Amino acid sequence: MEGARNGGGRRRWRWGWVVGALIAVLLATAATSRNSPRNPLSGITSKLCQCTESRKYTGIVEDCCCDYETVDSLNKEVLHPILQDLVTTPFFRYFKVKLWCDCPFWPDDGMCRLRDCSVCECPESEFPEPFKKPFHGLSADDLICQEGKPQATVDRTLDSKIFRGWIEVDNPWTFDDETDNAEMTYVNLQLNPERYTGYTGPSARRIWEAIYTENCPKYPSGEFCQEKKVLYKLISGLHSSISVHIASDYLLDETDNLWGENLELLYDRVLKHPERVRNLYFTYLFVLRAATKAPDYLKQAEYNTGNLEEDLKTQSLVRQLVYNTKLQTACPLPFDEAKLWQGESGPELKQQIQKQFRNISALMDCVGCEKCRLWGKLQILGLGTALKILFSVDHQNYINQQLQLQRNEVIALMNLLNRLSESVKFVHDKGPFAERIVGGKISSPTSKNSL
Repeated sequence: MEGARNGGGRRRWRWGWVVGALIAVLLATAATSRNSPRNPLSGITSKLCQCTESRKYTGIVEDCCCDYETVDSLNKEVLHPILQDLVTTPFFRYFKVKLWCDCPFWPDDGMCRLRDCSVCECPESEFPEPFKKPFHGLSADDLICQEGKPQATVDRTLDSKIFRGWIEVDNPWTFDDETDNAEMTYVNLQLNPERYTGYTGPSARRIWEAIYTENCPKYPSGEFCQEKKVLYKLISGLHSSISVHIASDYLLDETDNLWGENLELLYDRVLKHPERVRNLYFTYLFVLRAATKAPDYLKQAEYNTGNLEEDLKTQSLVRQLVYNTKLQTACPLPFDEAKLWQGESGPELKQQIQKQFRNISALMDCVGCEKCRLWGKLQILGLGTALKILFSVDHQNYINQQLQLQRNEVIALMNLLNRLSESVKFVHDKGPFAERIVGGKISSPTSKNSL
């Protein structure tokens, strides 16, 4: 009995020593943690960060001169903030457009009757003084026209002096005659955002089928002629951007008028097709190159709206964009247009693509949704302006060739660049999550694709 008791005492002493040592170690670890700035979970956290920061798109953007990592960084830190401010200035928020035109290719189906398709016509709006008269607010009758929503305000009153200081000349790349003021109307783009409208079905599909099938068919996989690839990639990139904006501002619940992000739509229409993402980046760099190719012209342009403070802000933002040192250092030549139209067939190819793009711009008159028509015309004009800058003027000596842009062309160019910038940022920010959550659910053998 005594031996057993002595053995039990020794075992209790050993366990006490072990427990005491363990407590000492824990106390020492806690003290070290308090004295150290490092997180005790830093190893796990860093591994998680490495996982979440892994990139699907790396290296040089195809047919461009910048890599995906640089584009995302510049867009987030430099370009996107500037463009977001620029398009809200009085000069860049108003766009002149023909909203009512006959479709030149097939009988008119009639306009879309959905509420979110329309751009409401109202008698008064908030034009700057040089555009029209000062804004005094919306009347009760105006609000009835808006269905209680002033976001749809459109003013169709014209001012013959609206283009004072700007050249009125047709763009050889686009179909619209922008000098025909008799049929033009002005739209406040900030009050008519590009978003989901409910415009789907055969009418919408026919537009895109006509664009791709008849005017810019996809190039064969072995195609080496870059000129034949450019138009398709530009339209595909623009199409992707439009889809991104629909997904980022989607009507989730019509009864409660609840808007939000539709990541399933983003994945289905864009992310699960890597080529569409790549073409989005290509189109962004293409348009960015156009904006930075004519910095002196854009710097010296007249941004007069009658509001001196806002006009000075507009000039400053334009300079920040076209003379940006970070952009010039990291990506001095987003796209090299000098590589195109070389050889004997160059002029013929240029005329062919110009004709095809004009047909695409004419197809915008066949869009059955008024708001979709508005943004389609603006963005196609923006692309046409980029094509005009890059391929109608020699990149070494453009001033001597008298680059001439309409005010409407510059507005379209900058608003298109902002739309593409937003799309690139949304894909970069939301894409990885959507790929994991939506893509994983769809690829699971036990799940069903609801799209």
